Amino acid sequence: MKIKLESVYITDLDKAIAFYTNVLGFVKKRDIPMGQTRYVTVVSPDEPDGTELLLEPCGEHPATKVFKKAIYDEGLPLTAFLVDDIESEYARLKELGVTFRSKPQNCGTEIMAVFDDTCGNLIMIYETTEDQ
Repeated sequence: MKIKLESVYITDLDKAIAFYTNVLGFVKKRDIPMGQTRYVTVVSPDEPDGTELLLEPCGEHPATKVFKKAIYDEGLPLTAFLVDDIESEYARLKELGVTFRSKPQNCGTEIMAVFDDTCGNLIMIYETTEDQ
């Protein structure tokens, strides 16, 4: 069993594509028309055949809206992305206008920071400090 696809629920597909590619630096892998919407995934440019992130339009689905609001209001990140140097990534994203909930914080074997993805989610970036 392998993890090859993860989803983030987004409110505006074009806005999400712009944020996840132009700001975060992911690259679009799939863009497939699906009726009224599209099936769009992004990947890390460092791992083009790695795990894909599906930008999943949540539309007006009531369960998704309740779920997103509840975890956002609790301050819980929907997902997390590993970075090599959290301080430089934090500075780069801040320079691009990304809104963080806090500066990077040491949490044992990880240093982490949480930001708003402009699409209704909190996302964590983290750097591991223990040898892998």
